[in-house]
Amino acid sequence: MPKHFFDDSHIQWQSLAGFDHLHYSILDIDEHNKIIDVLFKFAAGQQIVLHRHKALNNLFVIQGEHRIYKADGELKEIRAVGSYTISLPSDEPHREGGGDCDVIVFFSIRGSDGVLYEILDDELNVIATLGMQDFIGLHKNQIQG
Repeated sequence: MPKHFFDDSHIQWQSLAGFDHLHYSILDIDEHNKIIDVLFKFAAGQQIVLHRHKALNNLFVIQGEHRIYKADGELKEIRAVGSYTISLPSDEPHREGGGDCDVIVFFSIRGSDGVLYEILDDELNVIATLGMQDFIGLHKNQIQG
């Protein structure tokens, strides 16, 4: 069976100041049902900012290996291309990143119009949050781009 590769060259990737090794493209926001569909791209061999998921996240790995790291940087889990994961809200902090190539993961963030992610420093202090309104603002900026 031939291997197929995902061509992301037509995706208009966005970045956030202070969020190294991460790009995103918001596909859709359904405010009524509280669902945000977004593509995240994490750089190969890197780890993004320490954070917690405060809402349900359904994830599908489109390209590469999706690596999950503990707060101390130790590798916790590797999710292969094609894997689907349901990530419940959790107080466990973690980082994410790509394997040997950039990883692209489809996230469907569901069920909350409050805080969706808590951003943490290395001492596990909350330094920022991302909520539904933040994503709505990012999406508007992306469209106006």
